Amino acid sequence: METKDQPLKRALTTPLLYFFILGDVLGAGVYVLIGQVAADSGGAVWVPLAVALGLALLTAASYAELATKYPRAGGASHYATRAYGPFAGFVAGFCMLAAGVVSVAALARGFAGDYLTEFVTVPVALVAVLFLVALALLNARGIRESTRANAVATVVEVGGLAVIVVLGAWLLLRGDGDLGRLTRLGTAEKGAAAAVLSGSVLAFYSFVGFETSVNVAEETRDPRRSYPRALFGALATAGGVYVLVGLAASAAVPTDVLARSSGPLLEVVRAAGGVPVELFSAVALVAVANGALLTGIMSSRLAYGMARDGLLPAALTRVLPRRRTPWVAIAATTALALLLALTGSVATLASTLVLLLLVVFFMVNTAVLVLRRREEGEPGHFRAPTVLPVLGAASCVLLATQIEAQVWLRGLLVLAVGAVLGAVAAARRGGRSAVAGGDHS
Repeated sequence: METKDQPLKRALTTPLLYFFILGDVLGAGVYVLIGQVAADSGGAVWVPLAVALGLALLTAASYAELATKYPRAGGASHYATRAYGPFAGFVAGFCMLAAGVVSVAALARGFAGDYLTEFVTVPVALVAVLFLVALALLNARGIRESTRANAVATVVEVGGLAVIVVLGAWLLLRGDGDLGRLTRLGTAEKGAAAAVLSGSVLAFYSFVGFETSVNVAEETRDPRRSYPRALFGALATAGGVYVLVGLAASAAVPTDVLARSSGPLLEVVRAAGGVPVELFSAVALVAVANGALLTGIMSSRLAYGMARDGLLPAALTRVLPRRRTPWVAIAATTALALLLALTGSVATLASTLVLLLLVVFFMVNTAVLVLRRREEGEPGHFRAPTVLPVLGAASCVLLATQIEAQVWLRGLLVLAVGAVLGAVAAARRGGRSAVAGGDHS
């Protein structure tokens, strides 16, 4: 019925991988982030969005090199293990896994929230259970089926954002917008430079998601060619869409109205007229479901890769014989996400996600430089100019300095748990290595 330690099926083409990454980046966050960025930066929200794109591309270059050098599930955990040993590998994987599971749980609750109540009222717990079980079944069915569903959902998401751009242009053409807001940087509390930096931290949240794609590099047909093209193409597309949405929203709606709104893009719809508000609720539901599906794929592949590296129980390496999907890892990550969604503890962890990912990104950027001196990896892999991982690591430090003290406290607690578990995993792995060495003697 099941097999262990078999290679995953190579089913992803460049277009499917492109849509996988684009769908993961263009998640539900963009539908609420513009207002928060406007509150921090002023009317020129497109500036911090463009800066955040540049910062994301720095770390993406490091991921492109490592994913093509070591095309295996496991991602950042695998890279950190090779560069710094099993302890660092466990901490990196634990941060990614914690962020992924909490994100899926939060999206499950988000799916059951206000957007769904525009159409039907159902208990949150019931929606969360049905939602997560359906995603797990689609994930287990196969990477190809999952990514094809993602491709359709991504088209819907991008279509909704395109509507915002068109509505913003229409408002300007009929004389109701204000182009002057597009050059206003700064707030009453912050000058232009501080406003851009603060806004860029928020905007960086909207680009998080590209890092999950390294966990399906092993399921890509030709990762050396496909992965860099899909990664940089998807980030450039997302960045372009975000900047256009920022321009449209800021020109169409007064900055203070955007800043006060929890659904800033709906303010554009209301100002323009002609498009039902329910339409955007439906698009937002698609965006939430798509983000949860892709994050669920990442979490299960990461757990599978960590187990194969000896950092998690070996049972997580079991795959379905025909589908060749890691069913035990899918079941385990889904169960944890369901537990978080039902207990409502997601809110206390959600604000630590970006901090945890910055720790991972710092390790990935520095691992590129460490591994260059030691290993050749796959022949013909992508190689980033040395300055990019250096700047990528520095950008992680810069963004981390902008995160609030209370978030740091919660993040450090999660890191402490990961450090303890990582020390245990490293000790066990070292013990097994010693026993193996004794057998050979």
